[in-house]
Amino acid sequence: MTVETATLLTRPATELAELVRTGQIRSRELVEASLARIEANKDLNAFTFVDADAALAAADAIQPGDPRPFAGVPMAIKELHAVAGQPLTEGSDLFGDYRPNYDAAAVRRLKAAGFVLIGRTNAPEFGIVPVTEPRRFGPTRNPWNPNHTPGGSSGGAAAAVAAGILPAAHGSDGGGSIRIPAACCGLVGLKASRGRISSAPDAGDNPLSTQGVLTRTVGDTARLLDILAGYEPGDATWAPPPSEPFATTAARAPGKLRIAFTTESPLNTPVDPIHVQATRDAATLLASLGHTVEERTPDGWQVNFLEQSFNLLYASAIASGVRFGAQITKRAPTPELVEQLTWRFYQMGISKSAAELLEAQLQLQSYSRQIIATFFSQYDVLMTPGLGLRPLPIGTLDTVNGDEAEFQKAIVFTPFTPMWNVTGQPAITLPLAHGADGLPVGVQFVGRPLAEGTLLALAAQLEAAQPWADRRPPARG
Repeated sequence: MTVETATLLTRPATELAELVRTGQIRSRELVEASLARIEANKDLNAFTFVDADAALAAADAIQPGDPRPFAGVPMAIKELHAVAGQPLTEGSDLFGDYRPNYDAAAVRRLKAAGFVLIGRTNAPEFGIVPVTEPRRFGPTRNPWNPNHTPGGSSGGAAAAVAAGILPAAHGSDGGGSIRIPAACCGLVGLKASRGRISSAPDAGDNPLSTQGVLTRTVGDTARLLDILAGYEPGDATWAPPPSEPFATTAARAPGKLRIAFTTESPLNTPVDPIHVQATRDAATLLASLGHTVEERTPDGWQVNFLEQSFNLLYASAIASGVRFGAQITKRAPTPELVEQLTWRFYQMGISKSAAELLEAQLQLQSYSRQIIATFFSQYDVLMTPGLGLRPLPIGTLDTVNGDEAEFQKAIVFTPFTPMWNVTGQPAITLPLAHGADGLPVGVQFVGRPLAEGTLLALAAQLEAAQPWADRRPPARG
């Protein structure tokens, strides 16, 4: 493989699409490069399924001048979301060889934008934990150091983008599952506002999770949000459309913002000094860019019920996923068909009453109102570390044989991300630093409700002031 081919897919998806549109490169060349990169990086185990023949056929059908914004650019879909005719396993033995006959709405939108789908990326079983080591497919490894996790649950997606296999990859985030891999792999990871990206056709809405992408650049993230965002018929709730495209807002200076930052874990867990320093360094950079920056921890930041209520809501969603797998395969859920941690969450989910679930939801909504009303009325953005700990060594979390103590390790690793799934606010992780251990360091920025535009404009300003896109893992074939 030539150096040019090895680095071709580290270029922004927007740029690659322009090369295809103007006839400077063929889509087949991009897809062949992606397939070659998968082969050269097999040890990363980023993919659970690759359909080379279908991808090459789709690429050959794309001609210069194709008006679709990402025509001919390779893309992969996270294992947890439906692609017609491709395996959907949720990372679990329970799902067997199930292949849905429909696309998730987000997948349909990516196809309509011209992306060529090459396969599925690895994820932990049911997306439960912030590492990607499912029993069914084995661990995905971090391109920066294969002994460490790329994060989760969109770990396969992040590894694929960081390794230069894809310029962008589909992901989803129910407790940090886009932002955590972005922090581990040196990428841009945006969790959009609740209701911004539809969960159709599988759900009318989702109280915690939303789909999105992992990219190298803020520009790609903004343009892909424009494609993914929007109402789908039957949605129970949805975010109002922005006044202008997100890509337009991202290209404009954000103006002077009021930014608070904290390095205190909302779950009263330790925070690695590398992450503390990266957040403080980012505060200095923001001040130099003209923003008003203040160190302040929100009132009521640490509450006793937050973890318990979140876990109940989380367990209910996992139990629903397990029951769906049982329904489509006509098999009763058993401990042999799912990992032990999944089984424990499943048992929790089916053992609680509807009243207990509603009580947990109300507690989380009350907490959300307090944070939004009292804190984000004073500040435009809150900045926190992206992670509590450095990317974990492979095998640190044992989900196959694990119990609640294993999930507690996950909480210590990622204390800063789940609460924004609870509040529904947009949050983005940016690769603003790099550790002496050779692994990236992400910093998280949280915006007001529905204020993705502000976050993207600020992120673009930081990207221009402290570029990261050319920072890549060691060459791997």
